[in-house]
Amino acid sequence: MARRKKFTFKTDKKSLLKLASLLVLAVGLFFGLLFFMVYIGIFGKLASVKELSNIQNYLASEIYSSDNVLLGKYYVQNRTNVAYKDIPVFFIDALIATEDRKFYMVVEPSDTLREDVRFFKHSGIDQKSLLRVLFKTILLQKESSGGGSTLTQQLAKNLFPRKHILLFSMPVNKFREMILAVRLEKAYNKQDILQLYLNTVSFGENTYGIESATLQFFKKRPEELKPEEAALLVGMLKATNSYNPKTQPENALGRRNVVLSQMVKYGYLNQENADSLMKLPIKLNYTRYTHNEGPAPYFREHLRLELDDWFKHHPKSDGTSYNIYTDGLKIYTTINSDLQRYAEEAVKKHMAYLQKLFNQSWGKREPWGNSDQLIINEIKKSNRYKALKNQGLDQSAILHEMKKPVKTEIFTWDGKVEKMISPLDSIKHYLKFLQAGFLAMEAKTGFIRAWVGGIDHRYFQYDHVTSRRQPGSVFKPVVYAAAIESGLKPCDYFANDSIVYTDYNDWTPQNADGEYGGYYSMKGALTHSVNTVSVSILMNIGFDKVKSLAKRLGITTDLPEVPSLALGTGEVSLLELIQAYSVFVNKGKVVKPIYLRRIEDKNGNIIYEKKSHISEDEVISEKNADLMTEMLKNVVNHGTAAGLRSTYGFTSDIAGKTGTTQLNTDGWFMGYTPDLIAGAWVGGDNTFIRFRSMALGQGSHAAMPIWALFMKKIYSDPLYKYSRFSTFNIPEEIREEMECPDFKEHQFESIKDLLDQKGESILDLIKSLFRKKDKKKEKDSN
Repeated sequence: MARRKKFTFKTDKKSLLKLASLLVLAVGLFFGLLFFMVYIGIFGKLASVKELSNIQNYLASEIYSSDNVLLGKYYVQNRTNVAYKDIPVFFIDALIATEDRKFYMVVEPSDTLREDVRFFKHSGIDQKSLLRVLFKTILLQKESSGGGSTLTQQLAKNLFPRKHILLFSMPVNKFREMILAVRLEKAYNKQDILQLYLNTVSFGENTYGIESATLQFFKKRPEELKPEEAALLVGMLKATNSYNPKTQPENALGRRNVVLSQMVKYGYLNQENADSLMKLPIKLNYTRYTHNEGPAPYFREHLRLELDDWFKHHPKSDGTSYNIYTDGLKIYTTINSDLQRYAEEAVKKHMAYLQKLFNQSWGKREPWGNSDQLIINEIKKSNRYKALKNQGLDQSAILHEMKKPVKTEIFTWDGKVEKMISPLDSIKHYLKFLQAGFLAMEAKTGFIRAWVGGIDHRYFQYDHVTSRRQPGSVFKPVVYAAAIESGLKPCDYFANDSIVYTDYNDWTPQNADGEYGGYYSMKGALTHSVNTVSVSILMNIGFDKVKSLAKRLGITTDLPEVPSLALGTGEVSLLELIQAYSVFVNKGKVVKPIYLRRIEDKNGNIIYEKKSHISEDEVISEKNADLMTEMLKNVVNHGTAAGLRSTYGFTSDIAGKTGTTQLNTDGWFMGYTPDLIAGAWVGGDNTFIRFRSMALGQGSHAAMPIWALFMKKIYSDPLYKYSRFSTFNIPEEIREEMECPDFKEHQFESIKDLLDQKGESILDLIKSLFRKKDKKKEKDSN
């Protein structure tokens, strides 16, 4: 039997070298072919030099206040552009020393950008790092190895995110970035590349570019950064989640100090300065500019919807439509950032307090009682119900599913809380919350200065500035103004009688204090919000005059022709009421609210501009406007809004009116000074949500404190406290006409004429007046 020859593998040096050469050749040919395939676009077309020269990225549109404070953004990517000259030199230094130290020579610190570093020598690719890229990043698939990506290659990656291509993802993406980097170097100079890079790099939280990052973490522009703040942001680039100073402050602090050390190592910072900077704590001024967070979110959403409609009818010069999310528009509004903050703080403070009282008043009982149908209706509005319905489940099965607890983040006035709660209980939880709307407008110009549509836009999107509710007694000034325009006078008297209106289903107005009899002047009836007299005045002048005036004042709803209209049973919005009240402070002329001043495109060209406009036409006479202001001042001085004097200590000129609807469903206060008109509404999203007692639910308790807290902040601010001394400048003859006297001897004849028509005696009148006065004294003493 023949013996099989044993095979031996020659391991001599020459053979290994030959094998290695073949292997390198094979790898080189493979990657050369792969590079060629990428170059000609097999894995997707690559942008040309010309296309890169005109590269367009998504730019967020920014909304600014009248005092040039950023209120928020509309964006797909939260990114804006900043000019190279506005980027601090030490930010560039930190970036060079930390992110791209492999490509820079050690240089002495200076105040200008170094041009002797390799970044300014290469054409987009660092040849010395190509082998490291080949073996570590491509062959070994170590994407985090650092490779040899130049800043230009990183820019290419920012501009054109990587694609997933099975086993070839890493080499294909690397080759794409190399080719694009070379083309970028041909399209831009080095400073432009640095600017593009810093305007596109991600800082996490859907925030792109240095300006968006500095605004979010420090609420300042890049040029205002301090060296330690720049080092903190540069440190984030290594891992935006791990080194986020908001969520990982200890990690971020350590990483910041590493960046400062690197700046020392590579000659951009001396050790003494670095040591002092390392001792500083992280100080953030964090503001998230999301659609639901940041200042004035309800206003920004209202504005977005209005702008979307405007853009449909006003295209660009090339015929295409503006895109609010990507076109980098600058939108300038009339909102004052200080007043907006004061309004939000006032709403938050009072509503947190009011919610506790509301919860205590109901105890373990549900505000909606036994109304199961209400809960069913709310369930049907929920996204979870709709999703289960789309899966084919019937109502019984859906309700069963919605009773199962799930981990949910819920809103509370003590902060958001994660807990196990069923979707059904979650719906009930949110249904119990009281809501608020607040609006402030500059009296003479119509500029909206503050807009708060609810208690938290993240959880409650419904805007109560524009929603319509019954206004209650804050509608009475419209009735009284129509009456004065019709010839009635503030000192005309009306009986405080409980009248049954048989033509209107035997309806009878009721006074809040339950007291009837005697007479009130118009001034007195408005001061104390007497319902019986208000209805009598409406019926005296007729529905048409009230509805006509309301329309001229800007109230667009079709008001009902019923006696209860005098008590505010028609539906109006807070925005409409603000405009309506402007007629009094503006001497009979209505000023329309303005909140959008100007829009600029990304190049600074003005595409929209709006100026203040007060109507030249008198809606009511100047004299009658002054009479109404004097009457509404009396409401504050002696009537239902007297708490502004006694409780909050205001001494300035204020006019206003409280309002409460039936069963304490809505609480209102409309108040104005010579400079500012502001209104507050409080109630539930659903009309079943209301206080059990008038003491808690009336407008003077539920809504007026928001107005008071807001104005307190204004009057204590050095910038605005001057407004405390503003006056309405009412002529002396107007004030004299408003002096509705008690009954004295020389007036008996005119009063007797009035009483004879009503079949009553002067003695009855005097008795009723003294009874009312005695009760008031008793109440005041208590």
